[in-house]
Amino acid sequence: MNRYSESELIFNPDGSIFHLHLFPEQICDHIVLVGDPGRAVQFGECLDRVERLATNREFISLSGYYHGTKIMVMSTGIGTDNIDIVLNELDALANINLDLRTDHPSLRKLRFIRIGTSGSLQPDLPIGTPVASAWSVGLDGLMKYYLRKPDQERELFERTFLDAVQWPVQLPQPYAVRASDELLKMVESFCTLGITMAAHGFYGPQGRQLRAPLAVPDLNAHLQSFRYGDLRTTNFEMESSALYGLAEVLQHEAITVCLIIANRMKGEFLGDYSSTINQLFCQTLNSIIT
Repeated sequence: MNRYSESELIFNPDGSIFHLHLFPEQICDHIVLVGDPGRAVQFGECLDRVERLATNREFISLSGYYHGTKIMVMSTGIGTDNIDIVLNELDALANINLDLRTDHPSLRKLRFIRIGTSGSLQPDLPIGTPVASAWSVGLDGLMKYYLRKPDQERELFERTFLDAVQWPVQLPQPYAVRASDELLKMVESFCTLGITMAAHGFYGPQGRQLRAPLAVPDLNAHLQSFRYGDLRTTNFEMESSALYGLAEVLQHEAITVCLIIANRMKGEFLGDYSSTINQLFCQTLNSIIT
């Protein structure tokens, strides 16, 4: 039986997991992930019997009840590197005996529900639209460090994408991941389904240019034109590829639902979206857990 060493599975002096400062008994089967710590607190106001669990750096976690179902809300900060920490540590809390440092004999499957904001890549996809990521294309390279099972559909998607967008050789090679089919079906009635580009930066990797020049200035135009079956590229965000990829490897379920707050093609931005994102939080949970 594999035993995880002290340098690989790290605890704080109080016994909590290293970055998240959580204990196994604190996690729930339904975990809502948000980027902004303030949004975790904001969503907490929509729950009953809220308990603040832990705060460390950008990671704020709380639990509460939504229509009688216990859920956790956690902020991850920005980027796939943070998702790498969050998913691995939450899985460790669920599936590793922390006293023995060995795997539990049976798997506990978690549901990760990311609710965030993003920018539209299509001129006819207006601000205020909720988008569910049926596929996510990771521009970050994170999942290249993990061993993934062969998947013919995924490999076909990746080949089709690379050929269709004429992927520039000077950029890191992207990878593709799919949403949980089960969770995607639960949100498709109120979301536009699409292909999400998960970038590892807000400016250059998403084609934004301020003072720093871009290596591939027309990349977004190539991304905008990509189609795969009935799906098209819909939006940019910064976490879904790592979320889907690690959920796949660790055998959990994951879905990303994002509110479009910027239309990149039209140069439009939704300034005050706090009430709209709260509505999306409730609508998503109504579909998944009630």
